[in-house]
Amino acid sequence: MELQDRRSFLHRCARSGDVVHAGLVVTLLIGVWYAQALEVNTGKVNFIEVMNGSSVLLPCTYASCIGIKNLYFNWQFKDNGTLVKLCEAIIPAEGVEPNVKIYHERVEFVGSSKQNNISILLHNVTFEDQGEYICFARNPKEKERNHSAVFILYVVDELKEVDNTLTLIIVSVLGGVIGLLILIMVVKAVVLAILNKVQEKNKECLVSSSGNDNTENGLPGSKGDSKPTPKA
Repeated sequence: MELQDRRSFLHRCARSGDVVHAGLVVTLLIGVWYAQALEVNTGKVNFIEVMNGSSVLLPCTYASCIGIKNLYFNWQFKDNGTLVKLCEAIIPAEGVEPNVKIYHERVEFVGSSKQNNISILLHNVTFEDQGEYICFARNPKEKERNHSAVFILYVVDELKEVDNTLTLIIVSVLGGVIGLLILIMVVKAVVLAILNKVQEKNKECLVSSSGNDNTENGLPGSKGDSKPTPKA
């Protein structure tokens, strides 16, 4: 009876281990799938402030590790909760330029599929253009999964002047510190060079002084060894 209980326990443990292993495999597969999925990006900064009456670029790029085929994309503007389509197109394959349909007179498509770019340009901006712009894309190779990124546009009468005083102070301080370090290094190199020359002169003086001492003490090779010339 006890032996059967142990076997049953081991069997349950084995089955539990299989379940855990299968779960890990599924998790890894999902992670790999998401890593290969289409990515839509409107830049590191997803907002911009522009003056009324100017033109503005609404950036958007895409990337996919598994490639694209008949990639559908569009731009939409959220107008008081209602999505208004600005343009749309299908990119048949990588590097093939799309035939973009424009639904807004002040919108211009400036992207290129060769650069994975689906950006648009909005001309003569008005205050009514302020709000969220959605870049949407769908890749059929991913079983029609939807991807989107939001870019926010702010419209103002005039752009705010940026106070660069603090930046200038920091740059000046850093420049001064760097200059001081360079000066210290130059002075150090000069001082070391002078010290080396002084040491070399001291060595020469010591050698010369040693030779003079030997001469005065009558050591071989000195003046004391010289004998007077015998007279004839």
